[in-house]
Amino acid sequence: FFDLVLAWNIGISFGWLQNDSPLAQYGLMAVKAVAVVALAIWMARSETKLATTALGLIIGGAIGNGIDRLAYGAVVDFALFHIEIGGTVYNWYIFNMADVAIVAGVAGLLYDSFFGAHAAKAP
Repeated sequence: FFDLVLAWNIGISFGWLQNDSPLAQYGLMAVKAVAVVALAIWMARSETKLATTALGLIIGGAIGNGIDRLAYGAVVDFALFHIEIGGTVYNWYIFNMADVAIVAGVAGLLYDSFFGAHAAKAP
């Protein structure tokens, strides 16, 4: 159900926008840097521990993937979950631990938005 594989992701999430030109890689790094700064500002203004933690996870994952992109020109993905049903193998996307942190952070932000203290006080 689980394999360690090596995959070089030169695009963004789920392999979208695949382009290995240096200009494209620098463009992705610039977008990521702007996103990290915006998320850091949001985190500094956050009023709940859950939102602050979630934003920290997203920022950490983005920085981790950014380090890969800077060092290798692509993000290193290595975890693959799969299942076989009736002779057919179904694979999930190959991912890394930075991706796990980003997804956990987004889930935390969604939970805080819908069920957090401010959501409970909304009319």
